[in-house]
Amino acid sequence: MTNGTWRYPSLYWCFLLQRFKILMEYRANFFIGAASTVAMQASGVLTVWVVMSQIPNLKGWDFNEVLLVYGLITLARSLNHMFADNLWTVGHYYIRGGGFDRFLVRPLNPLFHLLADRFCHDGIGDFLVGALLVAKAITGLRLAFTLPLFAYLALGTVGGGLIFASLNLITATSAFWIVESVPVTRSVFELNEFAKYPLGIYPKSITILLTWVIPFGFASYYPASAITGRLTDTPPWLIVPVAIGLALIAYRVWLFGLAHYTGTGS
Repeated sequence: MTNGTWRYPSLYWCFLLQRFKILMEYRANFFIGAASTVAMQASGVLTVWVVMSQIPNLKGWDFNEVLLVYGLITLARSLNHMFADNLWTVGHYYIRGGGFDRFLVRPLNPLFHLLADRFCHDGIGDFLVGALLVAKAITGLRLAFTLPLFAYLALGTVGGGLIFASLNLITATSAFWIVESVPVTRSVFELNEFAKYPLGIYPKSITILLTWVIPFGFASYYPASAITGRLTDTPPWLIVPVAIGLALIAYRVWLFGLAHYTGTGS
């Protein structure tokens, strides 16, 4: 590979190292941030436990199976949290404050620079919780750790993370017109709460929404269905074209918004 091919990965590594140097200067904040996300996820898992203790069988899904769905989407969210969390702040922090302009005068892709500018360490806690939940679910279901199982886990985690980031990018691009994009991003992002449970428990309209419009289901329900041997009308491997296609759409939306950026005069 040429030096040009490695340019952005090596640059991201440099940004990441600098971020961790800063975090290590304030180690208490680092561990508090990671611990806080663990505590938040623990409350979510407790909710699942309470629900399943009252309804042991949720449309054919038992506690461990629901835990697998929950763990998978937690893993996907963790990647988005770690590597793309800066999209939440693009309007309030960068555009309103005038800091976004520096991304436009440097010889780097502005979106890359925005994402690399801040690694969110809180997502590490999410990743650990998600991994533990998935491991607990697989062990409870007495499933063998086979190559197909790892493949579905990887597809759900990486593809799901890309879906989260792409949807956040599409909604965050509204900041080029309205500046405060957080309400727009949150209105779409919070729909992932539905994908913490099997989509079969919802009306058909919700299933279609979370499969083909805002496809959070590919981060949890469909890979979990494949792992547990359940047949669905939607093959789990479709997460590959769905995630890549959504990412391409998101980037085109971003470029359109970037072309209309005029700054706030800050």
